Amino acid sequence: MRFLALVLALALPASAQELKPWAGGATPPLELSDMKGARHRLADYRGKVVLVNFWATWCVPCRDEMPSIERLRASLDSRRFAVLAVNLAEPESRIQKFLDAVPLGFPVLLDRDAKIARAWQAKLLPATYIVGPDGSIRYRHLGELDWSKPEIRAQIARLMK
Repeated sequence: MRFLALVLALALPASAQELKPWAGGATPPLELSDMKGARHRLADYRGKVVLVNFWATWCVPCRDEMPSIERLRASLDSRRFAVLAVNLAEPESRIQKFLDAVPLGFPVLLDRDAKIARAWQAKLLPATYIVGPDGSIRYRHLGELDWSKPEIRAQIARLMK
């Protein structure tokens, strides 16, 4: 899986650096605990646009894009927007070491058996989904993306209206 994440990040052309409309069917459920033990259900975020990012600390593109996701979250913080970062089956100590180096203002959820990632068709990392206020997946992006780019921010802001 590490190799696929790297190949995907290196193989994507510049034109692929945009959000693609989702055509993968209904939004799968998402209910996981965060690093502090609190449960998060996607259904609890209804009315907000939610960025769901599947990632791992061993995935270099995943680590590299986290600061831009945090910048996007901070720029939309006063609005109806949330970020849920879903870590794939790593020890909490490894995740915490990353979070100590790269502080994030959004919850990191623990997909201990990668069951949620499979349900969401997150076969390559990073895999990011934008869920609309109605709870339906609207966009997906595979590979690293600068989430703080104005055009990406504008696309997400349009969903919040």
